[in-house]
Amino acid sequence: MQEPRGAETVSWLRRVFPFGVPGVAPAVVALAAVALAAGVYRVLHGGHALFPDGAAGWSFAILTGLVVVHLVALGRDRWWGGTGSGAALTLAILLLYGWVPSVLVSLAVVTLVGAARLNRWRQALVHGASDILAVGGAALTLGLFEVSASVEDPWTPADWDAYAVPELIGAATVYLLLSRALLWCCFASPAADLVGCARTALLRQGLVVVALLGISPLIVVVGVHMPLVLPLFAVPLIALDSTLWIARARAEEQLRDPLTGLPNRQWLMQRARSALGEAGRAESRTALLLIDLDRFRSVNDTLGHPAGDRLLLQIADRLRAVLPRGAEAARLGGDEFAVLLPRVDSTTSAQRVARHVVGALGSPLDLDGLTLVLEASAGVAVFPEHAQEAEGLLRRADVAMYEAKRDRSGVEVYEATRDGNTPDRLGLLADLRRALDAGEVELHYQPKVGFDGRVLGLEALVRWKHPDRGRVPPDEFIAIAETSGLMPRLTEYVLETALAQVARWRAAGLTVPVAVNVSPRDVRSPGFAGAVAARLARHCVPPSALQLEITEHVLLEEPQRAADTLAALVGHGVRMSLDDFGTGYSSLVHLRRLPVGELKIDRSFVARLAVDPEDAEIVRCTVDLAHSLGLQVVAEGVEDDETWERLRDLRCDAVQGWLVAAAMPPVEATAWLRSRGAGPAKPRALPAAPLRGADQPAL
Repeated sequence: MQEPRGAETVSWLRRVFPFGVPGVAPAVVALAAVALAAGVYRVLHGGHALFPDGAAGWSFAILTGLVVVHLVALGRDRWWGGTGSGAALTLAILLLYGWVPSVLVSLAVVTLVGAARLNRWRQALVHGASDILAVGGAALTLGLFEVSASVEDPWTPADWDAYAVPELIGAATVYLLLSRALLWCCFASPAADLVGCARTALLRQGLVVVALLGISPLIVVVGVHMPLVLPLFAVPLIALDSTLWIARARAEEQLRDPLTGLPNRQWLMQRARSALGEAGRAESRTALLLIDLDRFRSVNDTLGHPAGDRLLLQIADRLRAVLPRGAEAARLGGDEFAVLLPRVDSTTSAQRVARHVVGALGSPLDLDGLTLVLEASAGVAVFPEHAQEAEGLLRRADVAMYEAKRDRSGVEVYEATRDGNTPDRLGLLADLRRALDAGEVELHYQPKVGFDGRVLGLEALVRWKHPDRGRVPPDEFIAIAETSGLMPRLTEYVLETALAQVARWRAAGLTVPVAVNVSPRDVRSPGFAGAVAARLARHCVPPSALQLEITEHVLLEEPQRAADTLAALVGHGVRMSLDDFGTGYSSLVHLRRLPVGELKIDRSFVARLAVDPEDAEIVRCTVDLAHSLGLQVVAEGVEDDETWERLRDLRCDAVQGWLVAAAMPPVEATAWLRSRGAGPAKPRALPAAPLRGADQPAL
């Protein structure tokens, strides 16, 4: 399908002027060309000269040449066209000889400087056009004060009176504001931070105002009375430009990290806003990577902060070296870095870049003869999928980075389901808090049985039926509780409810133990073991009737504190079970350190046990390993007779799953236990149940 003709025109204009707000730059150039042609025609038609001759004309021409040589020698791009020398000279000629001679000087400066920089001719064209319109605006301002100058009838200092001060201020202000506004529209992204840029440029533009109001009238006076010394004004004009460049350098220093030389957070946000604006117009994607070094604090604590600084310098150098073309890096503070990818094809490509960067940062580093290996974690957020503005993109990349750090996965892409700070999830968090206060969260119980049919225990699983949303998946609201700080409150609720139910069952003669899942945050909480013991005593439940299920993640952060808490729980007589075995990291190392008596094989291995030889071998090895360590083995997710038979052949100790029974509310669980109190039938003789769906263990 062909694009409409208007789209072809915009595309052509964007190829010629590939910057700024679409259509503004060509419009400025066209309007300036019309204004210049009209002005020249009007001057010539009136019989006036375009530029003065004689000593004054040649002196101004020489001064203009010196300014051009100076600007070319700088070897730098003009910042918004903001050199004071060109502006002061242009305004001086406007005051003395009028609009057309002033425009000719401005065009001479822009044209010659642009010719010296062949790759900047488009920018030079736009700068010249903006100057033409800005000088025209200043001339109109003087016209409002009935000031009209020409080569034959200049506005000399002899004609100045007290009213000349506001006239000069008005003309200089209009010229400065109009030229900067036009250049902003032509070159700056619509998404750029106007307030931030204006704040950064304030000092420099103030110096330009000083030049316009101070140097320009002096040039006029010398041009009238001593034109031969006009070229000497090149010295103060060059000094003014040098002052402006110093001010610019200081402003740029405020956007740089003083240690690594990388851009800082302020620069990153300004650049990200610009990149998002460009990506939005091009209907493309922009990605932001947030990178944090793992265990960097231990380097500072062990080797000292100077060594840590030298290490950060190496990290910054390595980051620069591995960045793909077009990517930009920044240091946000401490050991946290960011990478902006202005254009990416997809989320997958951004994730690929993040993995490459993380892999490069994880290579060995040499620090004063000591070889160090620092791992990094990175979070990826992509526009427009994850956020529409720069601040949101950074926050979501931060969420993903902490997920990568927590899971030890290296790189994670932002997922809204794992972000507890979205409006929807914040609302769900408030509802969950109210549900806990009102006792509306329920516990269901799923049996664990041996192959001889004996009931070995029950696992307490959390269920929540929202009044408006209906049943909320356990994974969803538990993730919210973990990321929000509500997890300790939820664990207290589950323990209290489960122990109260165990007490009721024991009073009724049912002495089955109950397992409760606890999170790593619970285990690391000070006083957790004592609180569990106090609850057991309050409900008159023996410690052997409670089993706590943990995962290997309890040792990933603050391992010593977690190990002390687990040892205290075992000391109180509470039994421990390792849940989701095989899905974490360094499983054998953690298994040796954890004081557990039971190991639960994750359902991801059990589900395909009967059809996948590799999964069958993993389960066999896991059972043999656990038995060699004196541990009982429970298989989760058993849903068919064939899996039951294979697990029995592999000498697994117990099973849990829909083949045995689904998770049941307390009343049904009580009836189920009573029906099997004297000698329950073998679970494999029970009718098969539908697939588990949402009834998987969740807490």
